[in-house]
Amino acid sequence: MSKFDECMNTYRAEFKKLNVSFDDELLTKVAKGCGPSIYNKDAATVATSDSSELATVKNNFLIKKLGLKDSADLDKGIGKVVETFGSSNKNKYRAMFYYLLTKEFSKESAY
Repeated sequence: MSKFDECMNTYRAEFKKLNVSFDDELLTKVAKGCGPSIYNKDAATVATSDSSELATVKNNFLIKKLGLKDSADLDKGIGKVVETFGSSNKNKYRAMFYYLLTKEFSKESAY
């Protein structure tokens, strides 16, 4: 099994634990879009307690990748995704986080 397949199996299992339905095809596209960061232990997860990390997610993913305009709605969307995971959950995988943001803002067309 490839490293990518291992990551995908982890994401699928985490979504099931969270009881969140997901589109496997879109999740695969988002994970591939994350590039090699999904294989790096530190970069593979989003540290939601770090405000600079959330600013990076907002600027590099929501604004640059998805083409959204900077607004308070972006922060609300990030907050919703954090709630979905639960603030104490350490497994906030970047690919899953980005997937949920993509769905939150209905920007599947970016993939």
